[in-house]
Amino acid sequence: MTRLTGGALRATVFIGENDTWHHKPLYTEIVHRAHAAGLAGASVFRGIEGFGASSLIHTSRLLSLSEDLPVAIVIVDTEERVRAFLPQLDELVTEGLVTLDACEVIRYVGRTDEADGKGKRSL
Repeated sequence: MTRLTGGALRATVFIGENDTWHHKPLYTEIVHRAHAAGLAGASVFRGIEGFGASSLIHTSRLLSLSEDLPVAIVIVDTEERVRAFLPQLDELVTEGLVTLDACEVIRYVGRTDEADGKGKRSL
């Protein structure tokens, strides 16, 4: 398991939920590649309203505009590991926004295996 405490880098990728990579959701490809790269974690968040470079507002409030809602993929790891992953994001994200922010990891603890039964494990 990856140990991660202290200073880290957060990459946030903003895309549309209808964006695809080889007929699969783009956010799925990004998460799977982050996992394969051994990054500490990646999560996908679906927005309820937003707009981007096209200035077209997408919202869940109106049925006609509820297609292609905004999606944010957040990846956190050491600066070195996140920066090493950026070429993959450059390949995958042809429309959207990628941002980097310094952050501080206070706690990073995973779940234990079901067989362990303790509920927590040390890093």
